[in-house]
Amino acid sequence: MTIAEVSRQFDITPDTLRYYERIGLIPPVPRTKSGIRDYDQTSCSWIEFIKCMRAAGLQIEALIEYVALFQQGDSTIGARKALLLEQRDQLEERIATMQQTLERLNHKIENYGNCLAKEPELRGKAKD
Repeated sequence: MTIAEVSRQFDITPDTLRYYERIGLIPPVPRTKSGIRDYDQTSCSWIEFIKCMRAAGLQIEALIEYVALFQQGDSTIGARKALLLEQRDQLEERIATMQQTLERLNHKIENYGNCLAKEPELRGKAKD
């Protein structure tokens, strides 16, 4: 697939795709004889993985390290697992923090709902 097709499929700009490749966030993309990027299924799988991980807030540096380890082969499986475990722990902490924030927001919204429900009663009493 061309960079334009991949860009549309994953909703990522061509510049971002080139940047991801340049910094090692995705492995080098195969090229045609004329040097044009020709994204194959493997490249698209990497893009999908990186997009998912970035959406979850994983750091670019950790993902670059993961890709580099992956490219070194099976001897790095332990290091890759350790890196992913660390990232998972950080993600779980962020999720817990977000859950606490959501609960606090829901509590405040409920309180305002209760205040608004009582407001007509208060107005009616003021007229008496």
